[in-house]
Amino acid sequence: MTDVAIRELVLKVHSRCDLACDHCYVYEHADQSWRRMPPLIAEGTLRQVARRLREYVHEEQATSLAVILHGGEPLLAGPARLRSICAELTGALAPATDLDLHIHTNGVRLNRAHLEVFKEFDVKVGLSLDGDRAANDRHRLDHRGRSSHERVLRGLELLRLPEYRHLFQGLLCTVDVANDPVLVHDALVALGPPRIDYLLPHATWDAPPPPGRPGASTPYADWLLRVFDRWEEQGRPVPVRTFDSILSTLRGGPALAEAFGLPDEGIAVVDTDGTITRSDSLKVAYDGAAATGYDVFRHGFREFTERAEVPVRRSGVSETCRRCPVLATCGGGLYAHRYSTRRGFDNPSVYCTDLRALIEGVAERITERTLAPAVTSADELRQARLRLDRALLAGVNTRLTGSAGWDEAWGLLVRLDSDDITAPHLDAVVSHPYLRPSLIRSWDGVGDAPRFMAMATAAAVRAGVEATLRWEQPSSLIHLPTLGTVRLARPGWVEFHVDAGDFRVRGEGRAAGTDVSSLALEGWRPLASLSLGRGLPLLIDDADPFRDCFSAVVTPLLDPGPLDAFRSRLGTAYALLDEREPGWWESVNAPVATTITPLIAGAGLRLGTCGGGALGVAIDFEPEEFVRELPRLGREGRLAALREVVDLHLPGSSAGPLLDLASEYVGRAARPSPEAGSARILAGRVLSELAGLPPHELTENGTYLVDELLTEWTILHG
Repeated sequence: MTDVAIRELVLKVHSRCDLACDHCYVYEHADQSWRRMPPLIAEGTLRQVARRLREYVHEEQATSLAVILHGGEPLLAGPARLRSICAELTGALAPATDLDLHIHTNGVRLNRAHLEVFKEFDVKVGLSLDGDRAANDRHRLDHRGRSSHERVLRGLELLRLPEYRHLFQGLLCTVDVANDPVLVHDALVALGPPRIDYLLPHATWDAPPPPGRPGASTPYADWLLRVFDRWEEQGRPVPVRTFDSILSTLRGGPALAEAFGLPDEGIAVVDTDGTITRSDSLKVAYDGAAATGYDVFRHGFREFTERAEVPVRRSGVSETCRRCPVLATCGGGLYAHRYSTRRGFDNPSVYCTDLRALIEGVAERITERTLAPAVTSADELRQARLRLDRALLAGVNTRLTGSAGWDEAWGLLVRLDSDDITAPHLDAVVSHPYLRPSLIRSWDGVGDAPRFMAMATAAAVRAGVEATLRWEQPSSLIHLPTLGTVRLARPGWVEFHVDAGDFRVRGEGRAAGTDVSSLALEGWRPLASLSLGRGLPLLIDDADPFRDCFSAVVTPLLDPGPLDAFRSRLGTAYALLDEREPGWWESVNAPVATTITPLIAGAGLRLGTCGGGALGVAIDFEPEEFVRELPRLGREGRLAALREVVDLHLPGSSAGPLLDLASEYVGRAARPSPEAGSARILAGRVLSELAGLPPHELTENGTYLVDELLTEWTILHG
């Protein structure tokens, strides 16, 4: 096996369970190794696990590690034993790494004593529940055949109390197509979980999943798509990891769930006897499928990751999967679900047809097909992107409301937005490309209050309004987006007073007290700009802490001499472009750069990945190179910007890469060069492929772009 760092350890603290769920992979499938395990993990075994983990995080210099207390049913260990387990792990690991403790339970025994332990050690609680009582009781009965539903709800009521609510991680629901999907989903949403995860029942080609209604070719996709429709109808009131993973990968993002391509190689499992195995889900394949021959008494975790041989070979997906158009989203499905006796794991998932139908169904549902003004007008495209940035900023407000100083900052932003004179200055800051990473991070739950306080300050300075903003600054540098960088005497509380386009800064160190009394400003370095004689000046930003979003290294802050030389060279390049192509800025494919950042020598010209309007230019670029490359980047930038705000094609379809190629080849063919002829031929081939796609793969927006490219290619072709 390959050496893959452990990111998550599943620690079995109890190997027995108080329920008799008939779909449980531990007790009801091929691997019956639980019978050989001690019911409760011994104290000596736990100490050895903790010691081995401490060794591992030191060896790997791991900054974080998740440990999931599991079973069986881990609550059977009892509150006192669970507390000693948490204390042992925390004592061993917390000084060395960021320990992230979780527990997964059926919730039947969950009580205040457990929750007090979890509160003490910040243990996040995930709970299994299959819906309303009727749905849950199809499978989740106790050993005497009694319902578990009301007992679970009693535990959930405690978990949702204000003092424990922060521990609630989410609900896991195993799909049963005999249940009504809408009733199941509504019952789960009504419990207010922070997340829901719908799991396909474990199955293999040797032991297929339960069939759906007669004649249904994709019963699991049909069931989940009905849930998706209900989720959409409700306005997505709670994250659903199943759907979030599909939506992420359809838009080119990462997989978020093992069932949709998230690899399980970073997971290790330690049983109650100290044996180390791979992902528990492999137990559905055959007896011993997860076994490795390693244990915590004879082996360290680093040795396990480097040398342990698992009986299954992760040789990639099957040939069938490699030819499938939804592979990027499906990822081949859960590895265990691919198993058959005849071919091992060299198969598509036993849920293959369902996974494809589900992914294509979601893609079709989220695709807006109507022609959008942003496709036909560069100004409309800029406005659409600004609306997106504003929507992200509204999300920031939701997350920062109540933070020190933020309510005053938000009030200022609302005041700026309500005035036709000051609103454009707010827009200039909100749409600054290097603010976009912070907006997105905040949307994902990572707040950066000082960054947004600085943003509000910059907007006030640009608008020339009077305002006073105060916040705790963790570093001595404050970058005001689009304006420049303030250097403080020291970190701590700062107060910006803005008036008539200027500002004063006062601050204090981290000493106790609330008075802001001492002068804080040690230096102010404004950003340079270049006037092109039309619209706003072009910003030269060599200071923003989030400017490093190019496929090349950015320069450090430039000294005055090199900065002036860089600005002068840019002026020469733009003048040459005006001479060669008068009116170039009026083209629909005109580069929309608002901000240029110097890159290290030899890097050429690069588009930023952090948002439209960012252009990286090598410190040693030649004006001729600039004139040659800028139109190509303009096309590329327009296509990237359009993808942020409109649907050009069905997500995940082959139309996306073909559009990229067609635009690139037409752009090359339009530039006088030795390769123009071959680019023209290649463009014709790709445009023919686009014309031959099924009609549903391109939206009206995508069709408009293809027609635009075809017209341009026809003119070039003569």
